[in-house]
Amino acid sequence: MTVILRWLKGFGRFWYDFIVGDDWTVAATVAVALVATWLLHIAAVAAWWLPPLAAVVAIGASLRRAGRATTGSGR
Repeated sequence: MTVILRWLKGFGRFWYDFIVGDDWTVAATVAVALVATWLLHIAAVAAWWLPPLAAVVAIGASLRRAGRATTGSGR
C-alpha cells in the first residue's frame, strides 16, 4: 500500500472514530437533525432550535444508557 493510501486510510479512521466514537446513535441523531433542519429551512420554517435540542436529547439518552450499563457493576 502506498504512503498516500495509508495516510488516507488513517485519516478516514480518525474522523470516523472522532465523529462516531463510542455511541453511533448520537452521531446518527445529530445527522438526522441537521437534515431535518435543512428541510425545514427550505420550507421557510425557523428551525434553528432543532440541532441543539437533538444534541441535548441524544447526549441525555446516551448518558442514561451508559448509567444503566454500569449500575450492575457493584457500586
